[in-house]
Amino acid sequence: MPLGTAVIVGVGPGLGLAIARTFAEAGHPVAMLARDRARLDAYAAELAATGQDVRGFVADATDPGGLRAALHRAITELGAPDVLVYNAGVRREDSPLGGDDQDWADVTAVNVLGARVAADAVLPELRDGRGSLLFTGGGYGLSPSRGHASLSVGKAALRAYVQVLHDHLAGTGVHATSVTITRDIGGGEARFDPEVLAAAYLGLHHQPEAEWQHELMRY
Repeated sequence: MPLGTAVIVGVGPGLGLAIARTFAEAGHPVAMLARDRARLDAYAAELAATGQDVRGFVADATDPGGLRAALHRAITELGAPDVLVYNAGVRREDSPLGGDDQDWADVTAVNVLGARVAADAVLPELRDGRGSLLFTGGGYGLSPSRGHASLSVGKAALRAYVQVLHDHLAGTGVHATSVTITRDIGGGEARFDPEVLAAAYLGLHHQPEAEWQHELMRY
């Protein structure tokens, strides 16, 4: 039986692209969502070699309505999903005080609200009502940094959201978990190579239900 679509929100040149490649090579059609159309087209052309249907859909995680619409288009075109990976996030240097209010609102929308919108949109569309909702967390959600205040707050909130989502979905056949990555991706350690991390997402999707937890820690 053909596999369901893998929906990846937040596809850039590092982890997002590696996740898209990993799921495509495993036999899934892949929907890649990001803001940059030219970059998405280039990724789709590159991943065509996997033999799977890989398409890009322009979406901005700060716009809930636009994100829902892009997810609907992706599922309509590629078919019911088996898995959602929410990999969107904003990493920047800022402080707990000062700065622009709208910037904080946008960062919070990407790091937290977009995750809820994506889960809410994809969950009822999962093939046979079963599948995985996976979210990229970060070490600042565990150990906040005053120099990366908005990211620290966002990843802590995302971690809490995924935990309550995991508990809410217990017994439904849907696996909700976050991957908390505590070091720089692609920083030279093999453990944090994008392709190695992407394999962990695929492993979570195939994990036996008896082993499901709300979080995978990658130290």
